[in-house]
Amino acid sequence: MSSNPSSPKREFPLQRTRNIGICAHIDAGKTTLTERVLFYTGSIHRIGEVHDGQATTDWMEQERDRGITITAAAVTCSWEQTQSEGVYKLFEGSDHRINIIDTPGHVDFTAEVERSLRVLDGAIVVFCGVAGVQPQSETVWRQADKYEVPRIVFVNKMDRVGADFDKVVDDVRETLGANAAPVLIPIGAEDDLSGQIDIINKKAIVYADDDKLGSTYALRELTTAELEIADAAYAQLLERLADVDEEIGTLFIEEKEISIPTVKAALRRATTANKIVPVVGGSAFKNKGVQAVLDTVIDYLPSPLDIAAAEAQVAGDDDEKIKIITDDSEKFCALAFKLWSEKGRGKLVFFRVYAGTVSKGDQVFNPRTRRKERIGRLIQIQADVHKDIETCFAGDIAAIVGIKNVTTGDTLCSPDINVLLEPPSFPEPVISMSVEPRTTLDQDKMAIALQRLGEEDPTFVVKTDEETGQTIISGMGELHLEIIQSRMRVEAGVDTNAGKPQIAYRETITTAADGEGTLKKQTGGKGQYGHVILRVSPNKRGSGHSIDNKVVGGTIPKEFINACLSGIKESMISGIIAGYQVVDVHVDLLDGSSHDVDSNEQSFKMAAIFAMKDAFNTAGCELLEPVMSVECTTPEEFQGDIMGDLSRRRGRIGQIGTRNNANIIKAEVPLAAMFGYSTDIRTLSSGRASYSMEPSHFETVPAKIVAELVEQRGGSYVPNPSTIRDLEPV
Repeated sequence: MSSNPSSPKREFPLQRTRNIGICAHIDAGKTTLTERVLFYTGSIHRIGEVHDGQATTDWMEQERDRGITITAAAVTCSWEQTQSEGVYKLFEGSDHRINIIDTPGHVDFTAEVERSLRVLDGAIVVFCGVAGVQPQSETVWRQADKYEVPRIVFVNKMDRVGADFDKVVDDVRETLGANAAPVLIPIGAEDDLSGQIDIINKKAIVYADDDKLGSTYALRELTTAELEIADAAYAQLLERLADVDEEIGTLFIEEKEISIPTVKAALRRATTANKIVPVVGGSAFKNKGVQAVLDTVIDYLPSPLDIAAAEAQVAGDDDEKIKIITDDSEKFCALAFKLWSEKGRGKLVFFRVYAGTVSKGDQVFNPRTRRKERIGRLIQIQADVHKDIETCFAGDIAAIVGIKNVTTGDTLCSPDINVLLEPPSFPEPVISMSVEPRTTLDQDKMAIALQRLGEEDPTFVVKTDEETGQTIISGMGELHLEIIQSRMRVEAGVDTNAGKPQIAYRETITTAADGEGTLKKQTGGKGQYGHVILRVSPNKRGSGHSIDNKVVGGTIPKEFINACLSGIKESMISGIIAGYQVVDVHVDLLDGSSHDVDSNEQSFKMAAIFAMKDAFNTAGCELLEPVMSVECTTPEEFQGDIMGDLSRRRGRIGQIGTRNNANIIKAEVPLAAMFGYSTDIRTLSSGRASYSMEPSHFETVPAKIVAELVEQRGGSYVPNPSTIRDLEPV
C-alpha cells in the first residue's frame, strides 16, 4: 500500500515465515516452552521461570503473581536449521522468522485462544506427559479445528514421574480423533530422559549431562533397542502417510524405495492439509527437545504461502466474496484481532496482514465504520517490549499505536477494495456480578476503566441495571472477573467492592405460539397506530435468533418493516419469567395493519414488542442455566465423597476412569452449584484432588430453582406444565 520508493525491503521471505501459536490446557507448559524457544533462538539471554514470575511472555503483574497466562502475548524470533551429517532437513541454512503467540490455558480466558487461532497459520499444542488430553486441551483442539489450523503436538514433561509418551499419543488419537504420528520419540522418561529418537533420519539426539541449559546436544547412531522403536514408528508413519498422500501411497503400493526427502515433503503436505499431526516428545523445563521442536515447526508447519488464501466478503454484498492473495504487491488487507491499552502508550491494535503492505503515514479504511484512519506508528511486539518498524508486509503480525474507532474483528484495508474478513467468534459470558467504587470520587475513573477493558476483551460485558442503577460486569468465570477487578486497581487506581456473583441465565420457549400487538393512541391531533401479528417458535438449542418477513400485500408498509424487526429484537433482551435474555427463538412476521396518518416507525416498533410479549405469554417459556463440563482428578479413597458432592450439586456423573494411579471423574454440573468448589474439593480430599471445568451447554432449570430466582427478583412463578423438567424434584 505504501507508495514510498525508499520503503524498507522484506527481511524474511514469506516462505521463511511462520506464524504459530502455543496452546494447551492450563499448566501443561506452554509459557515454559515459549521461554526456551526465545532462549535458544537468542531473543533472550537468560531463562526465566513461570514459578519465579520471570517468564518473558507472562509480563502482567497478575500473571507473575499467580503463575498463569492471562493474555495472549506475541513475540518474534528467528531460527536457523543446521545441517548435520546423516540428517536431512527440508530447510537449512537461512534464518526463518517465527512469530509466536503464547496463549492462556485457563478456560476463563478462552477468548485469547480464539482470536489468536483466527490469525495464525499453525500451532504447537502442548500436552502433559502424565495427564495427557485434559478438558481445555479438547477445547483448544476444537478451536483449531474450527479455523483449520495445522498443528504439531509436543508431549511435554517427559521428565515427570508417571510420564508415558505412548499413552499420550494414544489419548490424542482416541479422544481428539487426530491422526497423530510420532516423529521424535523421547529416549527414556522421568529421571532417565536423555534425548530423542529421530525416526525419519534414524539418529539419536542426546543432550549433554553437564549442560543444564540444554544448549549442547549431539547426534549418535541408534542402539539396537532404539532402532527397533524407530523402525516400528517409521513403518507406522509411512502407512499413515500412504493413506493421506497420493505420492507416498503410490510408492507404498508399488513397494518402491521412499527417500527421506520424499517422506518429509509428504509429511509437510499432510500436516498443512490437516490430515496428519506430527508428535514430538521432550521436557521444556529440563531443556531437552526444544530445538527439535523448532526444527519440526520449520519443516512441517506452513508458511503464509502454504495455506489457502483468505476469503473476504465484499462490504454491502452478502453474496460476493473474493480471495485475498498473500503477496506484498496486492491491495492491503488485514484483520485487527486484539486490542490492548497501555498507560502512557495509548491503545494498541494487534493485526495480521493478509495481503499488501502498510507503512507509517499510510491511510487505511475500516469498512465497518466507513472511515479512513492514518497510521501514525507501527510496532513489532516482543511481549511488553515495543520496537518501532517502518513497514508491515504480507504475513506479518504487528501492532498499530493510537488508531481510533477500531474493535476486535475489524478489517483494515485499502480504501479501494472495501472488503470484510471473517472476524473471530466468542462465547457469551456465563457469570455476572455488581461492582461499585469504594469512593464516589472514583466513579468516573471506574467507568473509563471498564469501558477500556470491555474494548480489549470481547467476553467481558458491562451494563447498568435499569432498576437498581448498579453497574453489572459479566465474564467467563470467577477468575475472569477477579482479574478484571485487579487490573482496575493496578492500572486505573480504582478499588472496587463486588457483589455476589450471579449466573447469566437465559430464557427460551418450548412451543410455538401466535402473538398480536396493537398500539392505538388518539390525542386530538396526529395519533399513533401500529398493528402487528407474528408467530414465535423454538429454534434448535444454541442456534440463536432468526426472523422471517412473511408480510404480503403491504399490510405493513415496507418503510415500517425495519421498525418491526427492531421491536422484535428489543423484546428478546428481557424475558417474561425473570427478565433474562431470550435465546433460540424463530419469529415469523405475518401480518398487521396501518393508518395512513397515524402510523410511524415508533408505533410499529411498540406494536411488535407487544406482539412478542403476547406470544411469549402463550408459548411455554422456560429458564436456562449454563452447565459446565467438570473433570476431577482424585486418589481412589476420595472418589466416593467427591461423586456424592457432585450429585448434591445437581451434577450428572458421566465417565469414571483412571490415569496414572489417579481416578478421573467426568460430570456435568450447573455453574450455579460450582461457586466455591475449589475450596470444597480440597477439604473433601485433604488437598489431594484437583479439578477443571469449562462451559458445556445450557439446559432447563428445575421449577424449584426458578421459583427462588423469580422471588429474589420480586416476582412469582407458576410452573409450566408443558416443561417436563419443571416436574422433576431438585
